[in-house]
Amino acid sequence: MSDAAQPTAAEVRAAAEAVKAALDRHLAAVERRSGEDDPAVYEAFNELAAAAEEYDELLYDRYDEVTPFEIPSGDDSLPPYTGPEEPNALSVLIRRDYAVVEPQRLLAQAGRVADLEAGPDADAATASGAGSSVHAALGVLFGEFEPDEIASRHKEFGLEEGDSTLWVTAADDPAEPGEWLEAPFDQADPQRVVCRFDVSAVFDDELDPDDDSVGLETLEDAEH
Repeated sequence: MSDAAQPTAAEVRAAAEAVKAALDRHLAAVERRSGEDDPAVYEAFNELAAAAEEYDELLYDRYDEVTPFEIPSGDDSLPPYTGPEEPNALSVLIRRDYAVVEPQRLLAQAGRVADLEAGPDADAATASGAGSSVHAALGVLFGEFEPDEIASRHKEFGLEEGDSTLWVTAADDPAEPGEWLEAPFDQADPQRVVCRFDVSAVFDDELDPDDDSVGLETLEDAEH
């Protein structure tokens, strides 16, 4: 960028003041929030994101410096929404990743479930089959417990959480029974995602654990 096109020091200072004001508005909106999906909080979040991005760009153009701020943006991960304004049906798509970090714990928990289901008079070999392999144990546990319960108790089952995402997608009409069972995720259309919620260790890794300051990346991505 040429010197003539560079922002002035006053413009950079004004952008910094805009970030401070946006921070105050966001905090005030959070303190007054009327519910989990309060539109005032959503609006204040977007204003803060825009102000921080503007300041970051001007700071770089003028001084060749950057900020530690990173605002998660739904625009970077999803295309523009093209679904119906008032959806008649919804599909909720969930992905949760786990690592099997304690196979013996997993096998033991599956064995307990199988023992309870088999009853006191069951053949020991029948119950022990659930704990014969990780493959079999996973089938028993995910067949017995709801995914949300496994997510909340994953350590008990010898699992470690990885990334997760939840997409709420709009549909024109409810699907017919059995219509998509053969390929349940093939028709996921990013342009019909009403909202999405992501959880990833990458958001935490970007923070310095020894730094007492809180960067803008700690703002909830779910507000997008």
